[in-house]
Order: sequence, then structure tokens, then C-alpha cells
Amino acid sequence: MLLAVTAVCYWVGEAMQKTVFQDLDRVPDKVASTSAMAARNAAHLARFLKEKQYPGE
Repeated sequence: MLLAVTAVCYWVGEAMQKTVFQDLDRVPDKVASTSAMAARNAAHLARFLKEKQYPGE
């Protein structure tokens, strides 16, 4: 199973404005760092679960 990093973190602009994430010229630093952290955490969890299988049925 794969989850895109953007599925677990996202950018929220000011309320009731017309600017959306895809219209930005660049990704805000906070969103970029949060996405990178989520990707590192997911990779760490995947390695851990591969080494120590979660008890199945």
C-alpha cells in the first residue's frame, strides 16, 4: 500500500481566498519540510515492518 506524502499533510491558505496550493509559484518551506518528514517517517516504518512482521491472522 502506498500513500502519497500530500495525503498526510497539506497547505491551507487564508480562509475565503482564491489562492490554492497548485497555483503557488513555489511550495512554502513549512509544507516542504513537513512533506519530507512524513516521507522519512513512512520509509522508517516500512523498514521496521519489513524486519519485524506485524502479527497476522
